Amino acid sequence: MSGPSTYEPKSGFTRWLDDRLPIIRLGWDSFVDFPTPRNLNYWWTFGGILAVFLMIQIITGIILAMHYVPHESMAFESVERIRRDVNFGWMIQSMHANGAAFFFVAVYLHMFRGLYYGSYKAPREILWILGVVIYLLMMATAFMGYVLPWGQMSYWGAMVITNLIGALPFVGDAIREWLWGGFSVGQSTLNRFFSLHYLLPFVIAGVVGLHIWALHVPGNGNPVGLDVRKGDSGKKDTLPFHPYYTVKDGFAIIVYLMVFATFVFFMPNVLGHADNFIEANPLSTPAHIVPEWYFLPFYAILRAVTFDIGPIDAKLGGVLAMFGAIAILFVLPWLDTSKVRSMRYRPLTRWFFIFFVLACLGLGLCGAKNPDDLVFVMGQDAEGHEVGFKYLWLGQLLTVYYFAYFVVVLPLMGIIEKPKERPASIEAAVLGTDKS
Repeated sequence: MSGPSTYEPKSGFTRWLDDRLPIIRLGWDSFVDFPTPRNLNYWWTFGGILAVFLMIQIITGIILAMHYVPHESMAFESVERIRRDVNFGWMIQSMHANGAAFFFVAVYLHMFRGLYYGSYKAPREILWILGVVIYLLMMATAFMGYVLPWGQMSYWGAMVITNLIGALPFVGDAIREWLWGGFSVGQSTLNRFFSLHYLLPFVIAGVVGLHIWALHVPGNGNPVGLDVRKGDSGKKDTLPFHPYYTVKDGFAIIVYLMVFATFVFFMPNVLGHADNFIEANPLSTPAHIVPEWYFLPFYAILRAVTFDIGPIDAKLGGVLAMFGAIAILFVLPWLDTSKVRSMRYRPLTRWFFIFFVLACLGLGLCGAKNPDDLVFVMGQDAEGHEVGFKYLWLGQLLTVYYFAYFVVVLPLMGIIEKPKERPASIEAAVLGTDKS
C-alpha cells in the first residue's frame, strides 16, 4: 500500500540482516515511513493505547501467574498474599485488575469511532472482522480472569454464565460440562479457566498482528472517509507516521496512563464488586449477581427476553439475543448500504448513531440494576406499593433499538438519506475549504 520501501541500511550489519531477515525494513515501512492521513484526530489514538494495555496485561499476568494458586481452597488466599507479601504485588495486581477495565474503555471508544467514521466499509471488512474477533477473545479472557480470585461474585458469576451456555441446543450441555470439568463449578473449572486465561492473551496478540497487517493493506481510514490511495493527491493528503503520529499518539497514551495510574495507586478497588472480597461459598448466594461493568449491556440484553418465542423458550431466547448482539457486528459491513463512510456527511444517520450510543449506555445501567426496580415512580397501587416504569421494560426497549439500528436504520438510511457534499481531498478539509 505504501509503495516502494524507503529504508536504507546504514551499516554492514544492517545490510547483512536486511538481506536475510528484513525485520528492520518491515518496522520502518510499517511504523516510521508509513503514509498516514494528515487529518487523523485523537479518536484514532485508541489503537495505540490498546496495544500498550495489551502489553501491560500480558506482563502483569505472567508475574501474577508465578504466585497465584489455582486451587479452590487456596485461590482466594493466594490473591490476598500477592497483595500483602509479594514485592510490589499490590501494584501488579492492581494494574492487572484495573488494566482490564481500562482495556475495555479503550476498545469501546475504538469501536464507536469505527462505527461513526465507517471504518468497517470496503475495503476494510477483514480489518473490522478481525477487530470483532479480538473483542470476543477479550470478553472470554476477561470472564475467565474474573473467576480466578474465587470470590463470591467470581463463583456465582461462573455458575450463572456456564449454566446459560448449557441452554444452547445440541452442544450446550457438552460445552458446559467441559468448562466445569465435572457436574458443577469447582476445582476442575478453576484449573480450566486459569489455563485458558493464561493462553488467550497470546492468541489475542497473534490476532492483533493480523489486525495490523490488515490495516496496512488499505491504509488508515480518516474522518472525511476519503481513500488516499486514489488519485494524485495521496502525497498531499498523507504524512509519515513518524514523527507526526508517534508524538501525537505518545501524548494521548501518557494522558491515558495518568488516569490509569490514579486508579492503580489511589483507588485500586473502586471498580471491583464488594461481594468479590468475600471468599466463594457455594451455600450462600449473593442477593444480586452481576458481571463486571463491561459486560453489563449484554447482560441486560440477556435479561430482556422474558417470554417464549415459538419453540424457543425465554432462557434460550435470552442467550441467543446476547450472542446475537455480538454476532451481528460480523455482518455490519454488509448491512450499511450507504456509499459514504463518515457520518460527518450523514446528518440524519448521525442522530441515530447518537441514540445508539445512549442505548448502549442505558443497557449498561439496566444490566447493573435489579430488573424489577423502578426507573421512575408513577404512583401507588391499592396496597400502597410504588408502581412505575421498570428497568426490565427500559432494557427491552433499548434491546429492540440496539438490533433495529443494525437491521433497519443502517440499511434504510443508505437508501433514503442524501449525504452532504464531501471535500475533494483531505487537504481541502485540513485547509478549511471543507464547509461541512
